[in-house]
Amino acid sequence: MKKFILVSILMCAVAILSSCATTYPVGVLYTDIRVPLATGVDIDPAVSPKVGVAVSKSILGLVATGDSSISAACANGGIRKIHHVDWEASSVFGIYSTYRCVVWGE
Repeated sequence: MKKFILVSILMCAVAILSSCATTYPVGVLYTDIRVPLATGVDIDPAVSPKVGVAVSKSILGLVATGDSSISAACANGGIRKIHHVDWEASSVFGIYSTYRCVVWGE
């Protein structure tokens, strides 16, 4: 009976942690993804020589800091005309997570 209860609790925990529908793929144990946010007229990297990056970080899902906005990424890269924007996220066990906004442009 104890084994049955333990297995039931573990199955519920896995279902709760992994069954949420999200816009982007999320791993319960590890996440490392890159997805597009917006696309301009021209996405050729040769035409978009400048890259700006803005980062936010989260620790244990309790504390989150940083500015990962498109405007911050543009300011960090000296970009005045945006060609395209990507979003990157990485997380290990939800303990330490980083979120990056990457902007290509001129």
